[in-house]
Amino acid sequence: VVIRSKSGEILYRISPWAKYVTREGDNVNYDWIHWDPEHPYKFKHSKPKKPRGLRIYESHVGISSYEGKIASYKHFTCNVLPRIKDLGYNCIQMMAIMEHAYYASFGYQITSFFAASSRYGTPEELKELVDTAHSMGITVLLDVVHSHASKNSEDGLNMFDGTDSCYFHSGPRGNHDLWDSRLFAYSSWEVLRFLLSNIRWWVEEYGFDGFRFDGVTSMLYHHHGMGQGFSGDYHEYFGLQVDEDALIYLMLANHLIHTLYPDSITVAEDVSGMPALCSPISQGGVGFDYRLAMAIPDKWIQLLKEFKDEDWNMGNIVYTLTNRRYLEKCIAYAESHDQALVGDKTLAFWLMDAEMYTNMSVLTPFTPVIDRGIQLHKMIRLITHALGGEGYLNFMGNEFGHPEWLDFPRKGNNESYHYARRQFHLTDDDLLRYKFLNNFDRDMNKLEERCGWLSAPQAHVSEKHEANKIIAFERAGLLFIFNFHPSKSYTDYRVGTTLLGKYPFCCCCTFKIVLDTDAAEYGGHQRLDHNTDFFSEDFKHNERPYSLLV
Repeated sequence: VVIRSKSGEILYRISPWAKYVTREGDNVNYDWIHWDPEHPYKFKHSKPKKPRGLRIYESHVGISSYEGKIASYKHFTCNVLPRIKDLGYNCIQMMAIMEHAYYASFGYQITSFFAASSRYGTPEELKELVDTAHSMGITVLLDVVHSHASKNSEDGLNMFDGTDSCYFHSGPRGNHDLWDSRLFAYSSWEVLRFLLSNIRWWVEEYGFDGFRFDGVTSMLYHHHGMGQGFSGDYHEYFGLQVDEDALIYLMLANHLIHTLYPDSITVAEDVSGMPALCSPISQGGVGFDYRLAMAIPDKWIQLLKEFKDEDWNMGNIVYTLTNRRYLEKCIAYAESHDQALVGDKTLAFWLMDAEMYTNMSVLTPFTPVIDRGIQLHKMIRLITHALGGEGYLNFMGNEFGHPEWLDFPRKGNNESYHYARRQFHLTDDDLLRYKFLNNFDRDMNKLEERCGWLSAPQAHVSEKHEANKIIAFERAGLLFIFNFHPSKSYTDYRVGTTLLGKYPFCCCCTFKIVLDTDAAEYGGHQRLDHNTDFFSEDFKHNERPYSLLV
């Protein structure tokens, strides 16, 4: 696109609606390519039904290979989708799909909003990926970035007409100092039309089933959440600090999505706890279906980083996992891509650190570090899954304790791809203990599919015993019991329950073990006999009408 600015300057720009852009060789900027294939991809499969409980696999196409290179849509379709299906996830959250000039930005510095990233392949290959996922019963969400945009001008939106206010706020309000990016002027009709049409494009052209909205906290407030500590007091959410234009845009976006595509799903990434974010627009809410429970991973990292096992506070763990706004659904997660990035640590790294490189062979005895790490990795993920919300999220590779951090090629690492990959093959090696974590993650998800605790009412916690380090709760007809004590096991331990009579996995007041983190197939010590029956009795305990000994 050639533009003559008000000052008479001739500008060469890529169309904001460009559907396919590429960068050849060592070129710095992208070129707009007219995409009109002779044989356009035709979708073969209908969209799956909206899941009753979301189990999300957070994915990045480019890092999905074990090789030191950028993986392709084709590779992901053929090699990663079957793994996701086998693990029991029913939803994929696709990151870094919208075109971004800087690969190391993790897809969060968008330059072409309507273009699927060409570094992974063609638009038709992305459509095939989405269609194949649908054939497996997997819904696909797009990680949409409407909170800010790249500062690039020749291949981005910045300075499109020679001014700083074509799509963005003029002056300091149009700049995000922390992200070094531009901020949209949501009060502009043209900007609203651009962003709303962008949402519709991804649904209708590529078949996406919904969106995870990135950076919602930054959108909601003029201070963008920078330097703010949110306590939950309502004065933090209703005042001049709220960006009403951005708030209205989010309401419009949710209204458009849920009106045109009633089965679509929207998820908000908000760390502030904005009230009514996930309430219907008809009730004065913003209209999202889910919000990310972002305090949960912070709590687990804090415990592993700052506290000894014997000093863990059971009540505080339960509070963090259950602290959510009334009737607003949450996506719980123990860790996401944020914890996998270089400079941070995944749960597996906090738990096992360097021993992951030397002591993960089944041919060597368990060391105390590896033993503790494998057992806590499973327990943390299970209690987060079962107690933390109405959906669950995992970043690719974390399910088996991926032994390396994530670092995209950049000047600081000599443009290396060594850490921009996922080593899924480690779970296929029977001589490595990664398979235990992978197997547990699969069976945990498949048990949820059978029992549906994510779509069940919030759990009732009957015990959070500080001295014994026991947490017990009931949800979806299941009784969950966690022993976080670093050195003690218990026999004939009484646990309260409301369950007496016939219900799933219980007949004639009998309880059966259906998932055991200590089972041998999950790298445990097999201290529980799965043939044992446990009987509830008419004996009150911990304010529950019945109880049983385990």
